[in-house]
Formats: sequence, structure tokens, C-alpha cells
Amino acid sequence: MSEACTHDCSSCKSNCDHRAPQHEPPHARSRIQKVIGVVSGKGGVGKSMTSAMLAVSMRRLGFKAGVLDADITGPSIPRLFGVKGPATGDGESINPVSSRTGVEIMSINLLLDDPEAPVVWRGPVIAGAVKQFWQEVVWDVDFLFVDMPPGTGDVPLTVFQTLPVDGIVIVSSPQELVGMIVGKAVQMAQMMHVPILGLVENMSYAVCPDCGKHINVFGDSHVDEIADKYKLPVLAKMPIDPELAKEADAGMIEMFAGDYLDNAAQTVAKLLKK
Repeated sequence: MSEACTHDCSSCKSNCDHRAPQHEPPHARSRIQKVIGVVSGKGGVGKSMTSAMLAVSMRRLGFKAGVLDADITGPSIPRLFGVKGPATGDGESINPVSSRTGVEIMSINLLLDDPEAPVVWRGPVIAGAVKQFWQEVVWDVDFLFVDMPPGTGDVPLTVFQTLPVDGIVIVSSPQELVGMIVGKAVQMAQMMHVPILGLVENMSYAVCPDCGKHINVFGDSHVDEIADKYKLPVLAKMPIDPELAKEADAGMIEMFAGDYLDNAAQTVAKLLKK
């Protein structure tokens, strides 16, 4: 976004980065009905976990789902699903890798010879890789979830300007500081004319295994206050669940039976009726 810009750029003909986006078409053979961004203003709040679980939830509802891992320098989607590359292609297109239950996945880790090799690229190159995942990968999904890197920089801007995002889910955690960070994500989405589906609070609490009491490990939740401030629904409050962590570390996220994101999945599913 231009630092000097202080006006509403929705009809601006200047070079403001947050003017109305000019979306790029996907691959000619792709079938993508809805694109959902999963975002946050900071790292470590569980965007990748939320993206993966939403895709799994949509598969359980009978939809075709995919995850575009736009976190180029910190990709974790393949590990959560237990999938490995290399992704195949014909020189002109790339095929996503399918998980055990048929979730389509594309990530930079599926294209690297060594998935642990660091991606030391500058912003424009990283943004270009995200555009490649949109324009050169052949997707066949009802819902494509885009797992964003943290912040409001090059990649989120590229996604909002290049992809026809139908809505975003903002992920937060209970700390009061996160409220300010969520506000940045909300305002960026509004500037880019992207609908906000709601908030998901991750690590909201832990359940005592002996008495069942909810323990606020990171302090009292502020997600309801944030939601009220921006007139947004709270889609889920996900606890710290050792079983979920275990399945995620084992690459078996699809085997986790929790229903924490069922309400969020139902909200996403309603987009097909519009």
C-alpha cells in the first residue's frame, strides 16, 4: 500500500496497491468454485492448522477441497497431511498432490528436492510463486483454501489482487495484543474489498484431563470483544488439544475426529448457495 495514500482508492486510477483488484484467471483446465483465504496479522496462531482442518471438514461434508500453501518461506501443509513430492506436470501445468482423503495440495515443499531446504527469496519472487500456484496448477475443487503467511505484505496483497477471493477467515489467539493485529487484517481485507466470513480463535483454552475445567492458558479470551468491534461472527474457539497436535505431527490431520470447525465449515459451505 502506498504510504502517502490517505484516500479511498476504490475508484482510483493511480498506482495505489489497494485499489480495486484485477483478478487473474486460473489455469484453463482448473475448476474452482470458491476461494477462501485464511489469514492473520501475526505468525504462530494456527493459520495452517485452520486451513488444513477446514479442508478436511469440507471433504467430510462431501465437497472437493484443496489447500494452496501460500506461506512460501514457512510451508507446513504437506507435513500436516503427510504428503510428499515431487508434484508432477507436463511442462505447461502442475498437478496438485492428493492426500489420503482426496484433499488437493500445492506447496513449495512439493517442488523442492529437499523439503527442509530454506527458501531464501525476496518478496517479489515469493509473490510470483503464489501466482504460479494459481495459474499453473490444475485444480478441481469446490473450495480452495489459501493458507497465507502472516502480516499484510507482498503475499497477502498478491493473493487479494490476483485471486478472486470469495471470503477470508481470520485466525487469532487469546492474547490482548492479537486484537490489534487482527484489526490490521480486517482493515486490509476491507481495503481490498474482500468479504470477511468471521474469526477463529485458536489455543483458546485447555481442558483439564482430570476435572474437565477449562484453563485459559494464554489469559482471558478477547475474541468476542474483537468480533463485536468489527461486527464479525466468531466461527470457532479451538482449544489446545494434545490429540490434535499428535495427529498433526504424524501427518494424520485427516484422522482427527474433533468437530471444532464444524460451524466454520457450514459458514463456508453456504457460499455455494449465493
